[in-house]
Amino acid sequence: MHNKALRLRKSRSPKTDPALGKRLPPGQVLTERFPILHEGEIPDYDLANWSLRLFGTLAQPIELRYADLQALPQRQLRCDIHCVTRWSKFDTEWSGVHLQDLLQAFDIQPTSAFVMAHADHDYQTNLRLDDLLYPDSLLATHYAGQPLSAQHGWPLRLVVAGRYFWKSAKWLRGLEFVEQEQAGFWEQNGFHLHADPFAEQRFSGDELDIAEDAWLEKEFD
Repeated sequence: MHNKALRLRKSRSPKTDPALGKRLPPGQVLTERFPILHEGEIPDYDLANWSLRLFGTLAQPIELRYADLQALPQRQLRCDIHCVTRWSKFDTEWSGVHLQDLLQAFDIQPTSAFVMAHADHDYQTNLRLDDLLYPDSLLATHYAGQPLSAQHGWPLRLVVAGRYFWKSAKWLRGLEFVEQEQAGFWEQNGFHLHADPFAEQRFSGDELDIAEDAWLEKEFD
């Protein structure tokens, strides 16, 4: 079985509907459904034992409970999402906490420009801090007016609308502030570091410090 990056490289790019103008990125197909894609089993949580950790280059690490997030200003976000597997869904509705509000509430002043998001099942994805501070990014607790379902990342997931959707990590458990950009799970396995859907940054290039064919040796669903 070939891995996901190889399969996508070989897949045929669909024609973009010109009626959708600049809203649909190149190579994407619009869907009304919300496909469920993830690695590993869906985790089960007891919120009494759940926490979100912010650490790394911060002056002091901080650990937040779900109630701490609920006590922060709750933001609404309506955005289009774009999956690297070529589907897009318009006008998705999320609510939760904006990272800027969280940083201000706890007087956190990051000194580094990069973040590694950590999620359960040892999943990581890299982001620029600016990506997370953009208005179309959120630490989401709700989707379509309801608490996140387990398959969509309950109790907390990232939503980073300006990037392919693998950057919107489900089951978020930590944000590590780092001095240098590092590759996360999918980024180590053939996918692009920055993942701008409108630039069609699906796959890795010379910026990844791995052998050119290293990701061919890994198997994915």
